[in-house]
Amino acid sequence: MKTVNPILAAGALSIFSALAASAQKDSAREFDIINQLSTQTAVSALPVTSFLNAPGNEKLKEFFLTPAKDTVALKGKRIAVLVADGFEEIELTGPVGYFRALGAQVDIVSPKFVAPPARYGLSVPEMAKTHVMAIQYLNPVGWIKVDRRADEIKVDEYDAAFIPGGAWNPDNLRYDKDTIRFLKDFNQSGKLIAAICHGPLVLASADLLKGKKLTGYWNIQGDLTNAGGTVLE
Repeated sequence: MKTVNPILAAGALSIFSALAASAQKDSAREFDIINQLSTQTAVSALPVTSFLNAPGNEKLKEFFLTPAKDTVALKGKRIAVLVADGFEEIELTGPVGYFRALGAQVDIVSPKFVAPPARYGLSVPEMAKTHVMAIQYLNPVGWIKVDRRADEIKVDEYDAAFIPGGAWNPDNLRYDKDTIRFLKDFNQSGKLIAAICHGPLVLASADLLKGKKLTGYWNIQGDLTNAGGTVLE
């Protein structure tokens, strides 16, 4: 049986201990740096129940809770709802529910899914390939299934287009060339385009606001004016 030189064994143990200590030190340093780059998780939200029951929103609550009287008012009409990740939940679910209650066919249309480059380090759920993410103010809350993609829709397929708000949604839409192309062509055809909250930012990117009277979320009103629109309160 071979014997182990105690001096060599002690030396090897010393090296391993030093390496382990160094690795532990590096790990602790990395953890400290990550902590410096991170913040405590605490997200503001806009729960639908709280929103509808807030003082001053009585008429809005009544509107959402009152059934549509004319369930065929929009029968035969098709509406494209242009939306991307980060849309304000109630600004999509509310109008879409109302359009459908009036008899319209509504399609949820989003930019085609493109996986982010690996260098971004983003973790993207599988659902993002077929759905768009809803938020309540700043808090992600759920997903809505996409019916069609912006690169496959045509102007003559729809009677109206609608853009909900949400702080992130317009940024994701205005970067998409297919969405902008569709809106420009849709406007050229003279058909109705509607946008609420942050949604008009997409119309600004499509250069559709010159000479128009409109309104929007107060944080974007300067952008709407700079795009040639006249902002009304």
